[in-house]
Amino acid sequence: MWYAVAFVIMFVSVLVLMPVLSKVATKLDFTDKPTERKKHKLPIPLSGGVAMFLAIAVGFLFFVLRADGADPALWAVLGGAALIVAVGLVDDLSKARFKEFPVWPRLAVQILAATLAFVAGVRFTGFMNPFTETYVYLPMSIQYVLTVLWFVGLITAFNFMDGLDGLSGLLALVSGTTFFVVALHMNQPESAFMAVIFVGAVAGFLRYNLPPAKVYMGDSGAYLLGFMLAAISLHGAFKQATVISLTIPMLAMGVPIFDSILVVARRLLANKPAHIADSSNITHIHFRLLKNGMKPVHAVMLIFLLSACLNLFSIIVLLAF
Repeated sequence: MWYAVAFVIMFVSVLVLMPVLSKVATKLDFTDKPTERKKHKLPIPLSGGVAMFLAIAVGFLFFVLRADGADPALWAVLGGAALIVAVGLVDDLSKARFKEFPVWPRLAVQILAATLAFVAGVRFTGFMNPFTETYVYLPMSIQYVLTVLWFVGLITAFNFMDGLDGLSGLLALVSGTTFFVVALHMNQPESAFMAVIFVGAVAGFLRYNLPPAKVYMGDSGAYLLGFMLAAISLHGAFKQATVISLTIPMLAMGVPIFDSILVVARRLLANKPAHIADSSNITHIHFRLLKNGMKPVHAVMLIFLLSACLNLFSIIVLLAF
């Protein structure tokens, strides 16, 4: 019952916040303006990330931290999310003024947020040896590298997928729902509350972001999605570090993960910057579908269904083994 209450409060909170923040964003000219590459006809407020973060922060205070406020990992997740949203807002503001925010400051803040989570205990620690049934602890340096790569990789992946109305939000919604089911199955109430709070906030945002979008999440929102999913998975599914629990997050976020890896690898092989989009065939799955004649809404639904199938398969694997 409390999970349902948390979901409803998050959903309604974003529904209420969004119109207010959108009006403020429009007055401040904090909008995504039409360009040759962006086909929307009118400027669209970039307030989605702020609305989701405010709702998630309130949810943490009332449902997660209230239950176990002494756990530094929970405070680190909230603090890291604030850092991520802040640098995303700076990036969004630059783009709203038709300027490009350098990649290195963004990367530095992402690493800082990941480091904050790592120090507080949200990290890869090792894995269970399936043959000896003993836990193998990795050296601290390897733990740190894997943790940072996981956070930065997912932040980048969900930012890459934010190319069509509703796409990144739908992928995050289905992945967060899977992590909620996993946390319930593994008897991890804190992770379950983190997941359901996240899912409720994203669901409220999608009310305004599904085609045709009235609000965009901006880089602040895309960064938030990747960071929160990385944190929830490390705090939950990855804790047991069995073969099954390690597989579940990879399947749950398989579409953005493998699409991003493929695109980055192909760009590097073509001697092109990995973080800058281009008009060649070295682009993401949603843009490739559009180039092949598919309508945007159909491309979104196809990718969402693919991700939903992977998530359903991950749950089946969890329950079967």
